[in-house]
Amino acid sequence: MDCRTKIHGYKGLHLPIKVKAILFLLVISCSVNAQESHLAYPFRVGEVVKYKAYYNWQFVWLNAGTAEFYVADTVFNGIPAYHFKSLGSSLSSYDWFFKVRERFESIARMSDLAPFWFIRDSYEGGYRVFNRYRFSYADSTLVIDSYTSDRPYRQNKLNLNKRIYDVLTAIYWCRSFDFSKLKKGDRVPLNMAIDAGVYDLFIRYQGTEKIEHRNGQILDTYKFSVMLVEGTIFKGGEDMLVWVSHDDKKVPVLVEAKILIGSVKAYLHEYKVN
Repeated sequence: MDCRTKIHGYKGLHLPIKVKAILFLLVISCSVNAQESHLAYPFRVGEVVKYKAYYNWQFVWLNAGTAEFYVADTVFNGIPAYHFKSLGSSLSSYDWFFKVRERFESIARMSDLAPFWFIRDSYEGGYRVFNRYRFSYADSTLVIDSYTSDRPYRQNKLNLNKRIYDVLTAIYWCRSFDFSKLKKGDRVPLNMAIDAGVYDLFIRYQGTEKIEHRNGQILDTYKFSVMLVEGTIFKGGEDMLVWVSHDDKKVPVLVEAKILIGSVKAYLHEYKVN
């Protein structure tokens, strides 16, 4: 029997009664390069996806913040491109405890989601992070400008001898995968630029699972774990779990991650295409 989710604004999500999820990553059980030539984007220009974030405090889940993702189009050096944008914020009532203001933007080639440009401007509990990436495929270089609260500005110039994603392009790239062709336990490599360096990370497929959304809906999803880099919030390791919708939109419906103190969850709150 089929059902339709009643998540606000998400009229197009068709779910049989199983489970799927995403907000970060997943791919097919073959190599990354082989998959790129078969991208079929489940997102569209004008897409808006919003989440409510919850923080676990002594066995109680508190509504702590919001996250929003936007898809637009642009032209970069004469090449058709996507302009991805994400904004994250703690609720004003919790700013005294841990104030968060995040802005991520990325411009990526439409044909294969290869990133051209990325910026991150973050404030996390008094800690500031700024990253700007410039990807040049003509001379195979990645230039990273960055600084943090405990590290002054510096510029790194790295070889771009393999496909490297920023956090936003990785999210949208992974939404394009055919999850049905993965086997439980499959591990897929993912090269990502994070802060001032490049890391060889991976995602691990955990199979299908039926989950209950915070609003009581039962959803069919695909589930996978994400290898994280240790930092100011995350512990590192496979401590992020993602569930994506089992339909042609492949929207992350739930993300859960352990952090240095406690854990957080993000539930899909609204989906729409303007």
